[in-house]
Amino acid sequence: MSTIGSRIRNRREELGLSQDELGKRLGYKSRSSINKIELDQRSLTQSKIKAIADALETTPSYIMGWNEPDVKLDEEDLKFFDNLFPIETKKFPLLGNIACGKPIFADEQFEAYVEAGANIKADFCLRAKGDSMIGARIYDGDIVFIHKQEMVDDGEIAAVLIDDEATLKRVYYDQENNVIQLFAENPQYKTMRFVGEELNHIRILGKAVALQTDIK
Repeated sequence: MSTIGSRIRNRREELGLSQDELGKRLGYKSRSSINKIELDQRSLTQSKIKAIADALETTPSYIMGWNEPDVKLDEEDLKFFDNLFPIETKKFPLLGNIACGKPIFADEQFEAYVEAGANIKADFCLRAKGDSMIGARIYDGDIVFIHKQEMVDDGEIAAVLIDDEATLKRVYYDQENNVIQLFAENPQYKTMRFVGEELNHIRILGKAVALQTDIK
């Protein structure tokens, strides 16, 4: 993958500019400054990247390489952008769809991996389906990260297995009457109530601890 310096050099040469000419556009007194930039020997602030892009009649995205297909910023590129820092990531197994609304079959054979921040304390993730949890800002297609545990605190959102089907709901306990209620975050959906022997048919898979969603 090309570097910031090589992209600057390539664009300069496309415009037929010498290092001296580019330096003058940027207010540098000598070509050595441009040479160091093109050799990736000088760190660049956001404002300097914008100035170079303007001088080269292009965009900061081109300078950073964001227009290249399948580009991924590595630490060499990040060090030239003063407010960006590499994030440690890990891969979480993505299990079958989880229904937000009417439960669907939950097949615990993972279908893929989702790469996300290693700071997320989760064991697996599920893809939400439906609109019953939109009040909690969980939308259809969102990735919900689950910390595996058999119990959650009253009012927490959990992935719950009902027989062989999974659903994502807010869990409430009525210890006195031995009742578990699963609440949706959408008034169009009824509360699911389990009492007595019905409790043998449900199992909490884990607590929802993080969410990966598109900006809406």
